[in-house]
Amino acid sequence: MSTEVSNGSIGTSDPVQQRYQQRLTRYMTAMRNEKPDCVPIRPFVAEFTSKYAGMDCQQVTQDYRLAFDAAVRCATDFDWDAVVANMVYVWGTIPQVLGSKYLAIPGVGLGRDVGFQYREPPEDQAWMQPDEYDALIEDPTGYLLNVWMPRTNRFLVAPGQANTAQNNIAWLKGGMAVMQYFTDFGPQVERLRHQCGTVSAIAGILKSPFDNIADKFRGYIGLTMDLIERPDKVLAAAEALMPHMLHVALSTADPNKEVPISIWMHRGCVPFISPEQFDKLFWPTLKPIIEEIWSAGHQTLFYAEGKWKHHWNSFRELPEGSIIYHCDRDDVFEAHQALGDRFAISGGIPNYLLSFGKPQEVRDFCKKVIDEVACDGG
Repeated sequence: MSTEVSNGSIGTSDPVQQRYQQRLTRYMTAMRNEKPDCVPIRPFVAEFTSKYAGMDCQQVTQDYRLAFDAAVRCATDFDWDAVVANMVYVWGTIPQVLGSKYLAIPGVGLGRDVGFQYREPPEDQAWMQPDEYDALIEDPTGYLLNVWMPRTNRFLVAPGQANTAQNNIAWLKGGMAVMQYFTDFGPQVERLRHQCGTVSAIAGILKSPFDNIADKFRGYIGLTMDLIERPDKVLAAAEALMPHMLHVALSTADPNKEVPISIWMHRGCVPFISPEQFDKLFWPTLKPIIEEIWSAGHQTLFYAEGKWKHHWNSFRELPEGSIIYHCDRDDVFEAHQALGDRFAISGGIPNYLLSFGKPQEVRDFCKKVIDEVACDGG
């Protein structure tokens, strides 16, 4: 491969790298709400990659290297500009060595070709009990290690209980597996770039503090009761989690500040909570995190699961260009009218249409989105 210098930048004669640079420029231009040469394609494909590569869900969950291979296979065969390095993000080894009660894994309690699932316990067996808010608020890390981890993993022992060899081995293997898995994402990103000329679509892990309480600790039913019985505790717990969420997001972000940090938003929209609860609890503990991320030079991809139109005016409070708004069940044309002057829009092709629509119906809808949403870029 030879390189050449033009206008102060390093170019390349390698066609794969030329394709990568073209795709990266296209992707970044659109996310900055500017007008690229064409609309970038960035599908969030998870188990589809395994199906296309001739594997089932169990294979790509139990061996993340197979999931990496499946993502590369799709990136090679399809003209995608960007793809997630591994959207089948759970590696089955980690929950299995810990004895997880929190995750169900394909082939282990589930069928071979069923995606992994989160288990939400009955309200009276929630991973965090309602009288434990103060412990979480006082020391989130200590609560996770000493209470939450032993409670959600069969092989771990809580402080004060007799230690076991299985506990020691589970912590050791679990830690080693986590380090191995996340370290291997770097080479996978480079593989997508140099083998396929495809951009790794996202980097960085973010979850709203409110969603963490709902998902990881209290469960949705428990949180619903807490919003009525102890809303001040919910707010204080969310505030206690804020610096931890910000740290994880920035420490896992793209060092080149090219692709966004992703946040999967789901418990904060209507009808899960009311607009008043959103204004008092959800938004005040997420907005400052997004602003800090932006001040550090990173965009955030709002994957807005469900319908979020009730909160679009709140999102407009964020700095211009700081987020990319991904439509799940919102009307993409309405989202463009409400947000398109400030933020780029992604998604908007209904999942039911992709699942059950005829090919021409999908083409027609995509054409309508391109004509009406993408005409001025973004």
